[in-house]
Amino acid sequence: MSHVADVADLIAPLVEFRHDIHHHPELGFAEHRTAARIADALREIGLDVHEGIGNTGVVGVLKVGNSDRAIGLRADMDALPMHEQTNLPYASCTPGVFHGCGHDGHVAMLIGAARYLARTRHFDGTVNFIFQPAEEGQGGAGAMVRDGLFERFPCDRVFALHNWPDLPVGTIATRPGPIMGAADKFAITLIGKGGHAALPHKSPDAILAASELVQQLNTIVSRRIPATESAVLSVTQIHGGDTHNVIPAEVKVSGTVRTFNPEVQGTIEAAIRQLAAGIALAHGIEASIAYDRYYPATINDADAAEDALVIAATVGTAQRAPDPAFTSEDFAFMLQARPGAYLWLGQARDEANPSLHHPGYDFNDEVMATGIRLHIALAETHLQP
Repeated sequence: MSHVADVADLIAPLVEFRHDIHHHPELGFAEHRTAARIADALREIGLDVHEGIGNTGVVGVLKVGNSDRAIGLRADMDALPMHEQTNLPYASCTPGVFHGCGHDGHVAMLIGAARYLARTRHFDGTVNFIFQPAEEGQGGAGAMVRDGLFERFPCDRVFALHNWPDLPVGTIATRPGPIMGAADKFAITLIGKGGHAALPHKSPDAILAASELVQQLNTIVSRRIPATESAVLSVTQIHGGDTHNVIPAEVKVSGTVRTFNPEVQGTIEAAIRQLAAGIALAHGIEASIAYDRYYPATINDADAAEDALVIAATVGTAQRAPDPAFTSEDFAFMLQARPGAYLWLGQARDEANPSLHHPGYDFNDEVMATGIRLHIALAETHLQP
């Protein structure tokens, strides 16, 4: 079992590093400055550095001893396409781009773990420090996997840590099985004829059909999914029409679906297609349906999650998460390729702490030491001599 790491001397420069990344945010697959800063930091530590994996991904490799065992530790590094409203001295210098999910903190913590492990070398095997691009809806984890991530850098297990404002500072939580939801998006285009609003009998009404469709979509989870399962379907966009006296020819209805069970996922997709087709037929219009399962559910390996809870208790307050979250995470692609676990690191200062993706959010630097120690403990325990 890993000893409790003394990382006090690492924190100040890592906070400065984190603030710099926060001040210069970059969107998915465009993290060129961020990736370069990470690569430079890893080379300074003495790691074997590999760039351009999955487009802008970076992997630092630290091998000690002769063991063939290996572990992967992942940090995501992209920002969000949103405006920051924190008024911090290190706030984003790029309008409309903002580290509103704490990936700047994830990067800093993983670099801190690399610095400590390279200095102490209390393990036997290989640690692969994985800095992943494009987590926010663009599937950077999948891109790295398809680019040969685990063939080039074999890992017995892979772990990822994400800050979690819903948990108190110092609390680490995870669970066996599903921990984050699959994310699907749908777009239904209802195509009528269009015409004068004073003559509705001459124009099949796509707006009326859309109104009925939205109501019916909201019955799918309650009427087609067993009560023992969990799912969310939300209609988030309706677009149609340009003026008050014209019935539009097209109306678009869009939204998202979140699930944990692939069978439930399939049932909901089929139901959406059936309802759209049926309503279109009833109103004498056509329906075009686009359904994209862009992120699968994030499902922890049971043994890896149980081991992570034991390890987490050595560096903080460990908590078995009672339920998964309906938010999504593309670390799911890495867990489909290798066993491992996704963990939440509590960072809430108080009940008013802004949530992830809120314009007033900022990563809490007070939790950096705990996150670094958790990465270290995961590596040292798995690779203990």
